[in-house]
Amino acid sequence: MRKIIVVLLLFLAVAFVIASFSELEKTASTLERSDWRFLIAAVIFEVIWIYNMAVTFRTLYQLVDLNENSRHLFMVSAAANFVNVVAPSAGIGGMAVFLEDAKKRNHSTGRVTVVGALFVLFDYAAFICVLTLGLIVLFRRNDLNAGEIAASLILLAVAMTLGLLVYLGYRSAAALGRALVWLGRLINTMMRPFIHRNYLDVARAYVYAEEFAEGLSAIKGKHKNLIWPFLFSLNNKALLICVLALTFLAFGTPFSI
Repeated sequence: MRKIIVVLLLFLAVAFVIASFSELEKTASTLERSDWRFLIAAVIFEVIWIYNMAVTFRTLYQLVDLNENSRHLFMVSAAANFVNVVAPSAGIGGMAVFLEDAKKRNHSTGRVTVVGALFVLFDYAAFICVLTLGLIVLFRRNDLNAGEIAASLILLAVAMTLGLLVYLGYRSAAALGRALVWLGRLINTMMRPFIHRNYLDVARAYVYAEEFAEGLSAIKGKHKNLIWPFLFSLNNKALLICVLALTFLAFGTPFSI
């Protein structure tokens, strides 16, 4: 049965390549017209970005009293980023990679979940800083429209919701559990007309809240150390901007700073 599945997957992969052959030709033609020096520089910055992600995770691991080396976290970060690109899921797919790695290396899954939540929270915070600068530039150029404002407000609401959940978990596992149950029921109500069943099992909310609060208890008294993962998150955004700028230069796309 497993061999049949492998053969089927290979067949689908070949069929996808054949169906996308014209697009691949266009991609190859575009790459031929690019400046490879800038593309190579962009790849180097991409590797540095993944390493910076690994260092960010290492500082968060240390916050929750978990020891892990940067080399291993570099590989896990690369795998998690690949999953997030192939199957976009707001970082949930990448978090699953870290949780699976935690089980293999006998780390507390509750603490690794806290690491993932803090990483996403700091990532949102850093992105909002960059977004604010971008909105200021667009406002000064009189090029700011309602769609960009609405998208920014949605992003801010998501970041504030995540921050509130982390704060509730820090203060009380019971409060976090109640909040998760409420959110779970709300999501189930929204999804039920489409899938005709509950999308989330709210019964596990309190168990998850207990594990999450246990992980957060490890960072009490370490508030000053939270600045480092935030600075690394800002550095992540700066590196990605460099990758984007180098890509523009590689293809001769004009841009302004």
